[in-house]
Amino acid sequence: MPVEQRVVGSGVKIGAGKIGGAKIGTPAPESEPEKTKKPRGKAPLLVVLALVVVIAGAAAWWFLLRPTGTGAEVEKAPEPGEVVAVEPVSLNLAGGHYLRLGFSLQLTADAHEAPDPAVAVDHAIALFSGRTVAEISDPATREQLRDELAEQLAEAYDGEVMAVYLTNYVTQ
Repeated sequence: MPVEQRVVGSGVKIGAGKIGGAKIGTPAPESEPEKTKKPRGKAPLLVVLALVVVIAGAAAWWFLLRPTGTGAEVEKAPEPGEVVAVEPVSLNLAGGHYLRLGFSLQLTADAHEAPDPAVAVDHAIALFSGRTVAEISDPATREQLRDELAEQLAEAYDGEVMAVYLTNYVTQ
């Protein structure tokens, strides 16, 4: 007759007493702290997204908004035309001194006729009168005043004057 073998246990079901390799009720051995992965934040995603937006904006500008080289939008410099000499005038300076000022007007090629020099003389008197000899004698100030006079005359003559040349400049 066959013999039956029975295993007598503690009454715990097979596999029910083990968790993580240790029996229930026994203290678990201290294990090494688990290596945790750093949670990936939103920063790398935001950087990539910002780069995509910048590249897309630059591409849109390049293909849609950049100026074309047709020259229609670019304003050409005026071509020089005739030079008109203005008679020298004496201007009163501060401290009883005076300035003998002569200048010429460089007109543009679009100017139809020589402008009346009285307007230019009036602007020169308003700009130079009442200044000191030291101020008028300084080369940097002289160039600044000449450029300012040229801007005023370009506006007064509706763009027909493009430059002013000082031809007589004597102080006393």
